[in-house]
Amino acid sequence: MTLQQLKYAIGVAYAGSFNEAAKQMYISQPSLSNAVKELEDEMGVRIFTRNTRGISVTAEGAEFLGYARQVVEQSELLEFRYREKKPARYLFSISAQHYAFVVNAFVDLVREYDGNEYEFTIRETRTHEIINDVRNLRSEIGVLYINSFNEKILNKFFREYGLTFTPLFAAKPHVFLSSAHPLAKKKKVQIRDLDPFPCLTYEQGEHNSFYFSEEIQSTLSHKKSIVVSDRATLFNLLIGLDGYTISTGILTSDLNGNNIVAVPLEIQDEITVGYITLKNLPPSELGKRYLAGLAKFNPGNRRNR
Repeated sequence: MTLQQLKYAIGVAYAGSFNEAAKQMYISQPSLSNAVKELEDEMGVRIFTRNTRGISVTAEGAEFLGYARQVVEQSELLEFRYREKKPARYLFSISAQHYAFVVNAFVDLVREYDGNEYEFTIRETRTHEIINDVRNLRSEIGVLYINSFNEKILNKFFREYGLTFTPLFAAKPHVFLSSAHPLAKKKKVQIRDLDPFPCLTYEQGEHNSFYFSEEIQSTLSHKKSIVVSDRATLFNLLIGLDGYTISTGILTSDLNGNNIVAVPLEIQDEITVGYITLKNLPPSELGKRYLAGLAKFNPGNRRNR
């Protein structure tokens, strides 16, 4: 086993394919495949499953890569300290549902980070893809919510994929509206109040199950419904069409401005926002810093009101 083999295996997991990893690491695809295969044979662990659709990280492979990442990080720190090499080019990646506070925490992390070189990735994506990103080590952290409706299904996936869900905070459902919306000045709204207006939801692709929806009350039918794939489009439609969506109620004016408001939804439900990680894999130093920043966006914190 060599450090280079460990770096190759980590690179494949991060890129999501041998072809893409080979391009990023300037090595031929056959040489990369052989190096990873030799590592698997020597260590007696199957890191990846390979099929016509690509690769995925096995449960034992995820644990192995967790240790490998720590070994590589410590090696780079030693080289920097004693061989006066330039600092390592750090990698950090998260996947999340479409929450503005996730982006805020990411911005704070990048601003506070003191490295000269880095490659950070933030993916606002579908619920099932968040789970797969963390499972396959494309992302270290995945941010999503559970509630009484979807928790059994999502917890089943977490168990099968060797993931751990850690709660960050509980939030009462709110409706996001344009500040000029007819309901924007109300202290609370009920589901029936929303009936005349377009309901905006995030598209979930082939896993378009009610249980993977980013919005609670996903089983309700709506007279007017619009499905979108990104947060900027959704916010534009909130303003342009007097639409609405249901979310956590957490808005931050530095990124969202004052054109969107959150009005409490009068309903018996609660959203638990949290993050998923691979089981038994401690977060990296960057991961710890990001999670500390994410925890600041608790709805009880005055800065989010």
